Amino acid sequence: MDLKKVTFTNNKGEELSGRLELPDNQHPHNFVLFAHCFTCNKNLSAVVNISRELADKGFGVLRFDFTGLGESAGDFSDTNFSGNVEDLITAANWLKKNHQAPTILVGHSLGGAAVIFAAEKIESIKAIATISAPSDPNHIKKLLKSSIEEIETKGQAVVNLSGRDFTIKQQFLNDLKTKSLPDIVKKLRKAILVMHSPQDSLVGINNAEEIYSAARHPKSFISLDGADHLLTKKEDSKYVGLMISSWASKYLQVPEQEKIVSKTAILASLNSKDGFLTKMAVGNHFMVADEPIEYGGTGFGPSPYEFLSAGLAACTAMTIQMYAKQKKWEIDEVQVKIKYDKQHAIDCENCEYQEAKIDTFSREIHLKGSLDTKQRDRILEIADKCPVHKTLHNKVQVLTKLRE
Repeated sequence: MDLKKVTFTNNKGEELSGRLELPDNQHPHNFVLFAHCFTCNKNLSAVVNISRELADKGFGVLRFDFTGLGESAGDFSDTNFSGNVEDLITAANWLKKNHQAPTILVGHSLGGAAVIFAAEKIESIKAIATISAPSDPNHIKKLLKSSIEEIETKGQAVVNLSGRDFTIKQQFLNDLKTKSLPDIVKKLRKAILVMHSPQDSLVGINNAEEIYSAARHPKSFISLDGADHLLTKKEDSKYVGLMISSWASKYLQVPEQEKIVSKTAILASLNSKDGFLTKMAVGNHFMVADEPIEYGGTGFGPSPYEFLSAGLAACTAMTIQMYAKQKKWEIDEVQVKIKYDKQHAIDCENCEYQEAKIDTFSREIHLKGSLDTKQRDRILEIADKCPVHKTLHNKVQVLTKLRE
């Protein structure tokens, strides 16, 4: 995955910290905005695993710390639920300005409630997925338990949650009281996926039932059987990411990855919109070629000369190992490093001219095994006998014709 650190400013002028997870070898077909759970942060293992699973399926995913949490600026004690919703709107605007507007919101626990409130205010959103979300934001009061009286009496209290102290103020509780999640869900005209574990001891499964019942179609429910509230098992969070990507494809524009087929030759295909990003069929294998960003490409794949160098490196390693096995020599591993460049020939007569430079492959071979000096010298000779090496030294021809 391509992971980028990003920052943006909320409506109070405070800097929020995020991570933008991008897929390898392609542009994102859609962007996801992820809201983490109450007092959590963007680096919670479940959040990371879900984001990576989505990126693996071609989504771009922005996960960020709400105000006063993680690496984001601001004082958590001065925040409230409405502030989290505003942070989501700010993040959506940043995506729209710098990449493309998000089409799906994903929220975990209280973040699930937040994305439902934010969805009606972000025009680009087409689908929403909640994970272990409370049907009533006021559910948070259950976590505060004995501190409620102190908060209402003194206006604030220090509460220990998951081993950390947080200051909760009265205005936070007041804000929660005004939020009716079922009322908002009923008004939404967007696809919604509700995911919840029957074994969730923190936010009971009845919360999922209330959200699902209030929602309009299209709506879906997936049981996260055996999972805990924070999805601490890696397989549970990866499953969530996989299910969201599959479900969302019905409601979002996800272009089918075009595969070119060639069983008898190598086939390359490049349309006018993709710059240098070229799809290739190499026998039964599919890959892409590209150019580095500094040369106008996107860097999603190796360059043509890198493919050529890779062919020489692979052929060298195969040839050496094949010879060593025939001789019953012990070589545990062969590493071949190739660097391509244009250099002047050793006996160059007109070195001052650019045209005098020749294609040069610098090859370094590292052998791991029990070999004496004589054996190592012989291996060096064998390296020059690899078929690709011979092809590069032979006179070759390329026959080209246009096909109708």
